[in-house]
Amino acid sequence: MSRATFQIDESDGPGVTRAWVLHPEIKSDQDRRAPEPALAEAVALARALPQIEVVGSEVVPLRSVSAGMLFGSGKIKELHDRMEAAEVELVLVDGPVSPVQQRNLEKAWGVKLLDRTGLILEIFSDRAATREGVLQVEMAALNYQRTRLVRAWTHLERQRGGLGFIGGPGETQIEADRRAIDDQLVRLRRQLDKVVKTRALHRAARAKIPYPIVALVGYTNAGKSTLFNRLTGAEVMAKDMLFATLDPTMRSLVLPDGPEIILSDTVGFISDLPTELVAAFRATLEEVLAADIICHVRDISHAETEEQARDVRDILSSLGVAEDTRTFEIWNKLDLLAPEAAEALRARAARDENVLAISAVDGEGLDQLMENIALALQGAMRESELQLGFAEGRKRAWLFEQDVVEEERQTDEGFALKVRWSAHQEALYHRL
Repeated sequence: MSRATFQIDESDGPGVTRAWVLHPEIKSDQDRRAPEPALAEAVALARALPQIEVVGSEVVPLRSVSAGMLFGSGKIKELHDRMEAAEVELVLVDGPVSPVQQRNLEKAWGVKLLDRTGLILEIFSDRAATREGVLQVEMAALNYQRTRLVRAWTHLERQRGGLGFIGGPGETQIEADRRAIDDQLVRLRRQLDKVVKTRALHRAARAKIPYPIVALVGYTNAGKSTLFNRLTGAEVMAKDMLFATLDPTMRSLVLPDGPEIILSDTVGFISDLPTELVAAFRATLEEVLAADIICHVRDISHAETEEQARDVRDILSSLGVAEDTRTFEIWNKLDLLAPEAAEALRARAARDENVLAISAVDGEGLDQLMENIALALQGAMRESELQLGFAEGRKRAWLFEQDVVEEERQTDEGFALKVRWSAHQEALYHRL
């Protein structure tokens, strides 16, 4: 993807961009988050990009939003002086900023500006590794950029296309830019359709080996990739930063005294997820939608762990994950808590069969986690009776390949079978 899509200037090479992070605390917003943790998350988002150096950050209390400038004139002057002294090149606003507000603030401060959506898109563009991930992020970025094509040009200042004698005054530059973006989006959708079809073929191939799917989900930086690596021996990127993992990763894992499973590591969620990225999340979370078990990994040491958990549940619901999907809550990062707090959480988790307190770093609780997953999968097995005709040899052979046949007897019409299988295997059988 062309880096010109975004607003962070890298024209001078690999040098860093000096940035200032602002979290507007809007008093009239009833759903606003606690300002200090929200600012800390915004700073962590900024630091997730190696080319950004955060030289300052602050919460800006607002009684109401100024339609044209976001902030009041006095606060804009105050911030200008502070940022000028710090030689700031980029301002990151933790929240939505309209195109008009962006233009006015950039002019007032003499810097470039990104809102929360733009910053997350920049991170995703930096991290996308698979062909599909790159295409999805580029489409999201173009859709975002399209909304930025709003400028207060005078009626002819940006027009082109001739002198106006033939065919009218021509199209404005904004219209040409919008049309170019729309054309690029059409090309990207065609490319993405091809990639999605390829992934569908791969998924169909995996379905012929119908191991149960266990999906790790959670807020970004909750420790999913560390847990994934610890359980599977894989080497997925796992760092103490937001969105260390973007593209989903799957590995097989044999549970002790249990079945072989497919363990899936997924991109982390975040509050106020940009609408431009919802489709990208949906496409990369197909394994979550098909999962037999979901493990909701939480950073239990985080000050806003409850709010983060609520955001994850809301996103899972919006993605269409079935409410009856068996879910475990994994309270991770016990190693970061004081001994007394960790012991209290262990006691709380012990009272709920669907909650486990662990540390993916030192391995505490992982044996119990795998045992609980094995038991849950065993409990999810069901018995069914099937009648197959003599001509349905393919289905009969498939059942024996999956080792689900408990009993079989021949009848005048074919075969009567008693099978024990998972809901996932039953669904695959009915597709044969």
